[in-house]
Amino acid sequence: MIMSAKSYLHLKDSIVILLVISSIYVNMTSKKAGSFVMTENYYKPEMLADTDWLLENLDKPNIRIVDCDPPDSFFRAHIPNSVNVGSNTFVKSASSSLHVMDANEIEEFMSNLGIDSDTTVICYDGRNSLTATRFWWVLNYYGHTNSKVLNGGWVKWISENKPVSISPNKVDKTKFVAKKDDSLIADHNRVLAAINSDTDVIWDARTIEEYNGQNSRGNKNTGHVPSCVYTEWLDLIDSSNMSCFKSPSELDKIFESIGVTREKQVFTY
Repeated sequence: MIMSAKSYLHLKDSIVILLVISSIYVNMTSKKAGSFVMTENYYKPEMLADTDWLLENLDKPNIRIVDCDPPDSFFRAHIPNSVNVGSNTFVKSASSSLHVMDANEIEEFMSNLGIDSDTTVICYDGRNSLTATRFWWVLNYYGHTNSKVLNGGWVKWISENKPVSISPNKVDKTKFVAKKDDSLIADHNRVLAAINSDTDVIWDARTIEEYNGQNSRGNKNTGHVPSCVYTEWLDLIDSSNMSCFKSPSELDKIFESIGVTREKQVFTY
């Protein structure tokens, strides 16, 4: 069942949006990347999809829209034709809550979502892209680079009164082939080597309480990695603009202020 966002808001007067995000490094360049027309001149616009473009392409068979929110949010309402990741929103391995699924797990997981090598994946959530960018990273880590994060996500979609659905979307199982890209992850030895390096920068993007050791989040050790720079991921989101990423000029200022530059290898945590 598809309804307008206005009708959904009338039915659900209290929708709680958690303000969270994972970063995408951006700057100014062309306004277009293929057919994905962006509203900002980002450095890598191909990493993002626009809500107006998605509305025009909702029914394209080679596009898989993935709702990265928990199931209870998905079943209240979602973008039409989207599938839900389920309760494992961070795509963690069944054998370790610290790590992403292994190749065998990810192949089964993505295949059940109807994703194969020819699929363009659009990831979104209602939490300032925290889980959407995580899902995007997992896809890229396992070799599926044809994926985008919906800029503004569910917040922007519903704010623009675009259509929503309350019906689940059944998709056929496909064959996802995992091709792991180890360049997208760093082990502790590599991060240790980056401490006080002139060519590397370590970026702590957690809350200030975690950074200064006041909140352990259940971890044995507190504080931060020596020599790291700090700004919270929420600083990259424009809460006054439907949870979109901040403009390229604003992001440039943030990155410049903490020493994150394209000349350096950046490690985030």
